[in-house]
Amino acid sequence: MLKVSGIESFYGSSQALFGMDLEVGDGQVVTLLGRNGMGKTTTISTIMGIVRASSGTVTFGETDITALPSFKIAKLGIGLVPEGRQIFPNLSVRENLVATAANRGKAANPWTLERIYEMFPELAERSTSMGNLLSGGEQQMLAVGRALMTNPSLLILDEATEGLAPMIRQGIWSCLKRLKDEGLSILVVDKNVADLMRFADRHYVVEKGHVVWSGSSEDLEKDIHVHERYLGV
Repeated sequence: MLKVSGIESFYGSSQALFGMDLEVGDGQVVTLLGRNGMGKTTTISTIMGIVRASSGTVTFGETDITALPSFKIAKLGIGLVPEGRQIFPNLSVRENLVATAANRGKAANPWTLERIYEMFPELAERSTSMGNLLSGGEQQMLAVGRALMTNPSLLILDEATEGLAPMIRQGIWSCLKRLKDEGLSILVVDKNVADLMRFADRHYVVEKGHVVWSGSSEDLEKDIHVHERYLGV
């Protein structure tokens, strides 16, 4: 589904990624883990064409997307839930959702307003509310719903549950588990490792712009050194 090979990226003269490698298979949930400032968001931004890779390749399906602009990458079937949500504050919930609606891949059961409202009943209740009047949890639900309305084959979430109350976090995890069961491929960045290990297929731990460890949830649970060295505060 997605293959990142040897990516190096810069912000001006400052290098942020040093040979980043990762893969997401069809129907897999894959995580990027690590402390703040280690390159997780830069990796996502490079995949999406927001930050340009100076070397290496990003392949989506059979298409080299390394040099494509962001809008073309999105049209190929990658949906992004960005850090900070970035919903449209002066559009209603419904308008936020329909603004991105598309079914370019001709999905047999495409995401619609009705399906989004069924997954997130809170959004149905706030359908006419402006985006800037929603709670943080409602905004995150809306950001997920907006990405799903593009009917992606790969969903990327950056800081999926950052700043959310425990009950809202569990709702987001339940949503991702359901999406996995429906066959959607997912790449997720989050700090709640214990929650991620319950349903993710593979984890990549990032330190200073490159992968220092990768493995299954079972492997990660057993490797105390990884938790202490790379994931602890």
